[in-house]
Amino acid sequence: MVVQQHRSGGGALAVCALAVVGVMAAASGCSGGGGDTGGGGAVVDERAATADPAGALHRAAAVLAGAGGARARTSMESAVGGTRVTVRGHGTYDFRRQLGRMKVVLPKDVAGQDEHLPITELLTPGALYMKNRGAGVPPDKWVRVDTTALADGNLVTGGVTDPMAAAELLRGARAVAYVGSSELAGERVWHFRGAADLAAAARGASPRTRGALAAAAKGFSTGAVPFDAYLDDAGRLRKVRYRFSYVTEGPPVEVVSTTLLYGFGTAVTVELPADGDIYTGEIRQPRTLPGTGPGRALPEGA
Repeated sequence: MVVQQHRSGGGALAVCALAVVGVMAAASGCSGGGGDTGGGGAVVDERAATADPAGALHRAAAVLAGAGGARARTSMESAVGGTRVTVRGHGTYDFRRQLGRMKVVLPKDVAGQDEHLPITELLTPGALYMKNRGAGVPPDKWVRVDTTALADGNLVTGGVTDPMAAAELLRGARAVAYVGSSELAGERVWHFRGAADLAAAARGASPRTRGALAAAAKGFSTGAVPFDAYLDDAGRLRKVRYRFSYVTEGPPVEVVSTTLLYGFGTAVTVELPADGDIYTGEIRQPRTLPGTGPGRALPEGA
């Protein structure tokens, strides 16, 4: 499979993931894909999975938009100096409105101290809001990041891949193979493997996700991301694992992002911060940020 790579200078990489200080370190109106948009409308079985595996994945985002809210668990792993570093997240996501609220937990000592409060992230179309992000930001303030200005479209920079972006990325699924059926949390799922073309995914994505994916398509030196995806009988995405790779001045760095979805029908409440609650001061640069994604540095006051 093709491994997605991004080239970046050492200086830029050092601050590329300021969106989550120390992370991995110290649809209504959906276009493209076709098919049903209702949560139970796209039925996947052995015959469908075998006959048209790519089509089942291309419809996954639209099916989730019809499913409404869900619970999500995420992990993002990176090899740092021979050590695996994992950032975990959990929360809820509304696929109709493309809004989510996640708690991101950093590994002990990854932020340069014994403990760090979980970072609260609000996921919205085109923007990421973070609280308890450290780096000189007051604990009662939020930081807002324009995800379309990040070279990776925030697919890995924030420590959590937006669940809708994870599903929309499958609109670019290519060379898809049906692996077989298995069980996930007591339910039957259908396992697919392939590579997602970023440019194709951006073209077919819903308008609210398109900007971030388009940024990612331009920001990486190759355009395909290997994945393993699991759909349930209703065609809903239940689990997806992407293997991102980017190149700095040294060997390639691999970041594995996994999203697990369950509890469909969950009510999701996301209240965006008022302008007065958003921090506009200077943000300190952390000492090291190994394993972070290829996002651009945040400007002062971002």
